Amino acid sequence: MTHQVHIIGGGLAGSEAAWQLARAGIRVRLSEMRGTGDMSPAHQTEGLAELVCSNSFRSDDADKNAVGLLHQEMRRLDSLIMAQAEPAKVPAGSALAVDRHVFSSGVTRALSDHPLVEIVRERIDALPTEGMTIVATGPLTAPALATSIGAAAGMDHLAFFDAIAPVVHFDSIDMDQCWMANRWDKIGPGGGEGKDYINCPMDKDQYQTFVQGLIDGEKTQFKEWETNTPYFEGCMPIEVMASRGPETLRHGPMKPMGLDNPKTGRWPYAVVQLRQDNASGTLWNMVGFQTKLKHGAQVELFRTIPGLQNAEFARLGGLHRNTFIQSPKLLDATLRLKTAPHIRFAGQMTGCEGYVESAAIGLLAGRFAAAELLGTPFVPPPVDTALGALLGHVTGNVATADYQPMNVNFGLFPALEDVKKKQRKEAYTARARASLGEWLGELLPA
Repeated sequence: MTHQVHIIGGGLAGSEAAWQLARAGIRVRLSEMRGTGDMSPAHQTEGLAELVCSNSFRSDDADKNAVGLLHQEMRRLDSLIMAQAEPAKVPAGSALAVDRHVFSSGVTRALSDHPLVEIVRERIDALPTEGMTIVATGPLTAPALATSIGAAAGMDHLAFFDAIAPVVHFDSIDMDQCWMANRWDKIGPGGGEGKDYINCPMDKDQYQTFVQGLIDGEKTQFKEWETNTPYFEGCMPIEVMASRGPETLRHGPMKPMGLDNPKTGRWPYAVVQLRQDNASGTLWNMVGFQTKLKHGAQVELFRTIPGLQNAEFARLGGLHRNTFIQSPKLLDATLRLKTAPHIRFAGQMTGCEGYVESAAIGLLAGRFAAAELLGTPFVPPPVDTALGALLGHVTGNVATADYQPMNVNFGLFPALEDVKKKQRKEAYTARARASLGEWLGELLPA
């Protein structure tokens, strides 16, 4: 099959871009390094759209949450990622979480079965010099290709660290010390009874000892060239949060608010939550516990958590180096590289952060490329939609010197005037839905 678009990278963005192009009748070659014997530091399988960190797509609330709104908008644009999340859902309160293996298998199968998609297991070490290309290699781009990208962009790419949370076998958790509950007993899109999270309570002494253990624990040493690379605030290692003050974790991933301990009838001083990681419920990940502690130190410290004293870990936390480009300076409004317009970028390489955000930029890159090939107009989504706001962050006029990865949030949307604070979130989402509806109507053939 002679391809019309070459996509490099089979993560969430590349998979979504391939789907959008194929649905538009465009022939796609999807190149994925995994399956050739090469594997990134964070990946464990050869499946497309593998979730390497959390298994959560975060809030599915389309009325009060920007990422939930983005979910809704992507569903309306026939997103493969959102479609395959549906059969892979697991209970996670108000969040949309998935069985990562069911999800990846679904994406892989959908693209493998499409007659216009050719999946090739190959490593690409340099940007193509011709032919429409979408680069969606993600934040773990192989060094040779990263060097090629830097040369084509005419400037150095930037980097930051991202951390992975541990996963625990359910049958090793002492449920006599823990209890099942969602914060404020909320029921979310994955079903359940408002009791989706395992909660491990801590009293004040246990919490303070644990925080000190995080600070004192032996950590991964940085290489010399990595020492000045900043962390992304949205995926901060837990020991770095702990170093910012003794109460920081109690107002972050270990906050006890809204969690009544049935054994005491009160909120604990602090709590460690675990979220279901697969459909069978045999694996649970430690929420917000991204870490760069060495593996031995993790096992020793995390087994001091009430209920986890005999914990067996399916995966321990880890740390990897992520790369991204200064997109607002380098890309045009349709995600093309200004110095080489046959190349588009998509996903986390552009400086968006998060699974859904990465897929959303892949969706737009695919649709932009399809429109260009078909000779049909594709106006970018309105800036007051979640898709438009995220695209604006990537391609807009922001301060490139301080450009950092960003999750979708209402701060990226145009401000609303004369709306009370309590009604602002609903006002943002209502305006976005109206704008998206008008925009979709404009895209339909006359």
